[in-house]
Amino acid sequence: MTRRLAVLLTAGLLVLTAAPILAHHSFAMFDRDHQIDLEGVVKEFRFVNPHTFIYLVVKQDDGSTETWSLEGQSPAALVRGGWTSKTLKAGDELKMRIAPLRSGAPGGAWAPNQISFRDGRELDASQSSIGFPDSAGLER
Repeated sequence: MTRRLAVLLTAGLLVLTAAPILAHHSFAMFDRDHQIDLEGVVKEFRFVNPHTFIYLVVKQDDGSTETWSLEGQSPAALVRGGWTSKTLKAGDELKMRIAPLRSGAPGGAWAPNQISFRDGRELDASQSSIGFPDSAGLER
C-alpha cells in the first residue's frame, strides 16, 4: 500500500512540474504570412529569458517616432549562433524583416537571419530561425 501511494504521489508531482512547460505561448499572435520590413534605431536590447526583445524606434511618415517591441528567440538559442548580450546596443541602426502582431500594435517577432545593420553590415545569421518567425526563403 505504501509503495502504491509513493508511486501515485510521484506521478502527481511529475504532472504538476510539467505544467509550466505546457503553458508556453504559441506564436499565433504573429502574422508570419505578411512580414514587413522595418528600419530604426535600437532603444534597448533585452537579452533575457524566456525570449529576447529589441525595442526599436521607427520614424513614421509624418516625422514622429514609434517604439516597436520585437520578440526574439531565447538567449540560449542566440548564444549558439554567436550572439551575446552586447551584440546590439542602444543607438545601433537596424534593418529587419519581422512578423508583425496580428493586432496591428507596433510589435512583432524577429529572427537572427532577418536582421542587419542599416549601413549594410550583417549580423551573424548562422542560427536558423527555428520557427520564430518562419522566414525561410525571404530576402532581406
